[in-house]
Amino acid sequence: MTILENIVLRKRSEVDARKQINSIGLFETKDAYKRNIISLKADLIENKSSGIIAEFKRKSPSKGWINEKADPVIISQAYELSGASAISILTDEFYFGGSDNDLINCRPHLTVPILRKEFIVDPYQIHESKSLGADLILLIAACLTAKEVLTFSKLAHDIGLEVLLELHDEAELDHVCDAVDFVGINNRSLKTFDVNIERSLKMAEKLPPSKLKIAESGISEPSQINTFKQNGYSGFLIGESFMKYENPGEAFRNFTAKI
Repeated sequence: MTILENIVLRKRSEVDARKQINSIGLFETKDAYKRNIISLKADLIENKSSGIIAEFKRKSPSKGWINEKADPVIISQAYELSGASAISILTDEFYFGGSDNDLINCRPHLTVPILRKEFIVDPYQIHESKSLGADLILLIAACLTAKEVLTFSKLAHDIGLEVLLELHDEAELDHVCDAVDFVGINNRSLKTFDVNIERSLKMAEKLPPSKLKIAESGISEPSQINTFKQNGYSGFLIGESFMKYENPGEAFRNFTAKI
């Protein structure tokens, strides 16, 4: 089995266990569930900020621990102060060292949108994401059918969330639908974990012009941001390039100063 298949298998088991503890009805009573989201879509359409979605990530399946003791609140605040358009927070614990509490704890301290970076395989997780304080969710095409992407996106909109659909190769282009707000193209292969920016640029040409495009993963040089902008990208999700440093906030500030 691939790493992704293992992640999805474990995630389905985790969700089944969570359903025995917390109901969707309980989620709906949370203050975070009732709040109006902060829109990343509006920000990117109006081109008001850097477009960078700065990610908080402690580890990855391919590289192990990146920054084990990192504090999500301190780092997320530093990202925002340095101009991040949004903050991505990984909540998967087993493979990425994250937790729901990372998102919950950050929400009161931020005024920019929060993306819950999670492997969503069940509608339950969409309600859960809203109750944690997320403003937008990630749907990974490789984990879902095209029909599930449509159904999950409509549900997300019904409860006020925005949706980022992540693609990895051209075979997943049929997952793009009107219901998703952003299409992210991951520069890193899920099979080999190699980074190929040229492949991502070619994929972007096949997306509807109306879709806001977000480049994901493998962005390590400020010059790459300009390359993506020239090819129609509005957003840029970057994590490891900052998190590998002792002070990710400072790394982010130094990166954006060169754009």
